[in-house]
Amino acid sequence: MSDLVTGDAVVLGLRPARVPSRALAFALDLFVYLTGYLLISVGLLVATASLDEAAAAAVTVASFVLVLVGVPIAVETLSHGKSLGKLACGLRVVREDGGPIRFRHALVRGAMGVVELLATFGSVACIASLVSERGRRLGDVFAGTLVIRERVPGARVMPVPAPPPWLAGRFAGLDLSAVPDGLWLAVRQYLTRMNQLDPAIGASMAAKLADELVLRTGAPPPAGVPAAAYLMAVVHERQSRDAARAFGRPPWQEHQQQGVAASLPYPAQVQAPVPYAAPVAPSPEAAPVRPAGGSGFAPPS
Repeated sequence: MSDLVTGDAVVLGLRPARVPSRALAFALDLFVYLTGYLLISVGLLVATASLDEAAAAAVTVASFVLVLVGVPIAVETLSHGKSLGKLACGLRVVREDGGPIRFRHALVRGAMGVVELLATFGSVACIASLVSERGRRLGDVFAGTLVIRERVPGARVMPVPAPPPWLAGRFAGLDLSAVPDGLWLAVRQYLTRMNQLDPAIGASMAAKLADELVLRTGAPPPAGVPAAAYLMAVVHERQSRDAARAFGRPPWQEHQQQGVAASLPYPAQVQAPVPYAAPVAPSPEAAPVRPAGGSGFAPPS
């Protein structure tokens, strides 16, 4: 990925196209242009049969420049960097700041393409692209452009497992503002892959993530709740709050959409959730003895 910075100090995450995809796009474009050039040449040969050799040669050179140089420049200008080959391969020519190209960019690229693509059969462009960190040929360097990949294969996002019905809405009073995004990401990654882990390792990871989440929320660990179920319920609560902010729906309606409305502790008239009370330090006589390294969560059943 190329970290390009615009004038507004915005970092653009662009994926530069490499030699194989660019070579395939150029081959498709060249096939189309050569086919058109051959058809036009046959028509011009018939139309200029009565002309002398000098006039016929001038017409041939003009048609060559028009079809193999002028048409690509016009296509890239009008399509803002998308030729037929680039469109088929999911590529696009953009400026170095990520904006669409204009006529001057396409003109410089087309003029340099005559030398490094047509005259040298693409060898100069191939070497320049391999040497360049962002895969740019000489035409891109002089024009200030970059060929990027527009179609990037998306990774399949696995859904987070739903919490047990008896935990739905139980953590509505948790303060989740202090939980960092990195911890949310770690919790989501664990929940989407928990069935692929060794049970002992998975239980240990769940306990560590749950302890970290308890530390960030400032609430005591719920008694009798397995760590994995606690993580599911808290993530589900955050998703419900995000949906409520985005669509203006209270969290209990989001729970109904998840199919657990029957287990909600919400009454018909939804009231504000009761926040967690501050934990009271127990007396030394009543303090339970916890094993070293315990997490306070119930072991997995």
